Amino acid sequence: MPENQQYTEDNIRTLSGVQHIRMRPGMYIGRLGNGNNPSDGIYVLLKEIIDNCIDEFSMGFGKQVTVDISEDGHVSVRDYGRGIPLGSVVKAMSVLNTGGKFDDKAFKKSVGLNGVGSKAVNALSEEFMVRSHRDGLCHWAKFSKGELVEEKEEPTREKNGTFISFYPDREMFGDFAFNMDYVETMVKNYSYLKKGLSLILNGVTYKSENGLLDLVNENLSEEPLYPPIHLEGEDIEIVLSHGNAYGENISSFVNGQNTRDGGTHLAAYREAIAKTLKDFFKKNYAPEDCRQGVVGAISIQIQEPKFESQTKIKLGSMYLWEKNGDVGPTIRSFVNDFVAKALDDYLTIHKEIVPVIEDKIKSSQQEREEISGIQKKTRERNKKASVYNKKLRDCRYHYNDKVTDRTSDEIKESIDNSSIFITEGDSASGTITKARNANYQAVFSLRGKPINCYKESRKRVAENEELNLLVSALGIEDDLEELRYNQIIVATDADDDGMHIRMLVLTFFMKYYPDLIRRGHVHILQTPLFRVRNKKENCYCYDQGEKEKAVSRLKSGVEITRFKGLGEISSSEFADFIGEGMRLDLVKLAEEESISEIMEFYMGDNTVERQKFIRANLRSEEELEDVNI
Repeated sequence: MPENQQYTEDNIRTLSGVQHIRMRPGMYIGRLGNGNNPSDGIYVLLKEIIDNCIDEFSMGFGKQVTVDISEDGHVSVRDYGRGIPLGSVVKAMSVLNTGGKFDDKAFKKSVGLNGVGSKAVNALSEEFMVRSHRDGLCHWAKFSKGELVEEKEEPTREKNGTFISFYPDREMFGDFAFNMDYVETMVKNYSYLKKGLSLILNGVTYKSENGLLDLVNENLSEEPLYPPIHLEGEDIEIVLSHGNAYGENISSFVNGQNTRDGGTHLAAYREAIAKTLKDFFKKNYAPEDCRQGVVGAISIQIQEPKFESQTKIKLGSMYLWEKNGDVGPTIRSFVNDFVAKALDDYLTIHKEIVPVIEDKIKSSQQEREEISGIQKKTRERNKKASVYNKKLRDCRYHYNDKVTDRTSDEIKESIDNSSIFITEGDSASGTITKARNANYQAVFSLRGKPINCYKESRKRVAENEELNLLVSALGIEDDLEELRYNQIIVATDADDDGMHIRMLVLTFFMKYYPDLIRRGHVHILQTPLFRVRNKKENCYCYDQGEKEKAVSRLKSGVEITRFKGLGEISSSEFADFIGEGMRLDLVKLAEEESISEIMEFYMGDNTVERQKFIRANLRSEEELEDVNI
């Protein structure tokens, strides 16, 4: 056996907690990223620190949290809670599985439970400082990349509480920047969920008096059919209304944590809405008809919640509490029981909204029955013609498929990375198919331009072969919760036709499946526009600025190629663009934006305003022409 393949005691390593966090950051913060996506790690770092402040407030200590983020990315967070016990400041910030959240008497129904969050922030920061103020004394400590640099205890006149500042490590996060829209949304959500708490972000105060009702009212993008219903109970708060948009728009929270991907509490709430309305009207309405157009929110408080990952965006707990082998009521029964009584009582008193809700259910039922028959015939016709298999080149691992020979790491990889590229034409789909990682990347090939869903009737859309097959490939024919891929990636050419196809696909999602966008599943693939090379090096550039820098660096003998289509890029080159360093633009929809107004602007009749927008934002072809130097 060659020496470099020997396996001895020298190969066995023991990593400290900090070293392990830096080597495997994905286990602790989900992903790195540069701040372009709300799921990027820098926002997880910020959230972990604020969560600790929120837990102090939940226990009755401190009514104000101050957050400051400078333009260069330095973060500071100050609360006015009890402060960390002075003798444990360093340990609490640097030793894994150490913290006060393991003691139910000190913290109840908190978000952070595993003694990991603040340590991960410390380990992944170039600079990290903590100051704990308690009863006239301050213990402070400075760290760099998780390693203690200096600590000291001294008198202080400041109020009790904790101050933490950090600067994310550019070695880990690259040239990052905080998107303050994402941060503002995070801070607003905290204020909605913690009535009476003031959060001050860069000098602006956020405070809610009406909890989740404020959240829903302030984020309504369309006028609801009736004023939102707001119901509160012990450890549960819900808001409910209906609108005319397709799909469901329900925000969910656990112990103040925004569970973007839902979980057991959201599933229970969706079930409870349908069951309660069916029982109230004493008619066997289909659940999807009862929930069509629902807008609302749910927040629950439970003991020691279990999330499906360290980033805490999906609740996995089945019970309200679990301790020493004993369990409390199921979350499903808790939510169902509350909604059944509270919503029934509300509808009994507010009789004026009852016919509004039933009319909405009946109209949804009528449309669904008409459309489902058309869709069924279209799919049967496509399957008989074997069109489905020609259009979808699936991956080996994806959501909801029962493959018994997968390891836990493979399953996690498939869940986190499972992707489907939506592209157009044989050339582009062939390139991506050859370059992809077939374990978790699928390819769906469109034939020509899809139908413009905004201009056409629902019946015409239902008859469309391309979109029916796309829905089947995604697995969302019956329920969005059955989505088979975490990332839906629109990959089109960087020309007029490619941009138009992209808009048509996004219009389809925006109109009929807006929750795919709200939950952060829909992305646009960035592909390089230029290849700049000399005899020694190839450099791929995504915009004019990158091209100019590459030309300046590579100097003489430079050849520049302008890529106009995905099919022009070889599969060996393309593999670099859809691997770990894949550049994705998240498709975002601000809650207050009107979907109908957005679609009218981009996909409605040609207007002077749209023409001005295109002229102002479209790069000229001359700017992107091939150049040889």
